[in-house]
Amino acid sequence: MQTFNDPQSRSYARLTGAFYFTIAIAGGFSILWVPSQLQVAGDAAATFANILANRGLYAAGIGGEVVILIAEIMATAMLYFMFKPVNATLSFAAALARLSMVGVMAAMLLFHAAAYALADPGITLASFSEAQRFDLAGLMLGVHDAGVWVWQIFFTIHLAILGQLVARSGRYPRLLGHAMTLGSVGYLLDTLSATVVTGSAVFDGVTGAFLAIVTLAEVGFALWLLIRGPRPATPAPAFA
Repeated sequence: MQTFNDPQSRSYARLTGAFYFTIAIAGGFSILWVPSQLQVAGDAAATFANILANRGLYAAGIGGEVVILIAEIMATAMLYFMFKPVNATLSFAAALARLSMVGVMAAMLLFHAAAYALADPGITLASFSEAQRFDLAGLMLGVHDAGVWVWQIFFTIHLAILGQLVARSGRYPRLLGHAMTLGSVGYLLDTLSATVVTGSAVFDGVTGAFLAIVTLAEVGFALWLLIRGPRPATPAPAFA
């Protein structure tokens, strides 16, 4: 518990970085790998046949998302106290934005559970035909996936603010902070490309460029936290 007592210490930064990488690893498993093994694009029946045949993997994917939520809550709290001395109001705003994202992620889990319940004839809606249950289950999965477009809005706000806190802290590389702020736009553009500006190769290319920037910045920041930690405090530009 001593680690949590000093938000400006190296051990505190390393633990924050560890939570960051926990999110990345669990996210890669639950958000990318598990769906790639179970979901068949455009074929709800095949998708839910895979889920029912691999219940353990599906449950592990949900478990991984729970791990993400726990790590997100810890990272949110620790980042708030880490950058509170830079600007208390903005650090709190960044924490609220990230916590709002976590709330959306938590709600998304309900749709995962609903999809599983609808796909299994032994659980609910036994009077429905298989095709009806699969259609409803597919809708639940679709709503779950659409939640990404919502939480990315909150994450854009969080990263835009956090990047400036990092840049002005005097304890972490300014370049990483500015890259986080610049690249954060990629998450908003990704939401727009999926919901508003669909089918535009140019828009998708711009989105990909910003996402590449923010990914490199986030990974760089996490590595800096985990390996090096904060530098001795140096004067940094104050917020206007």
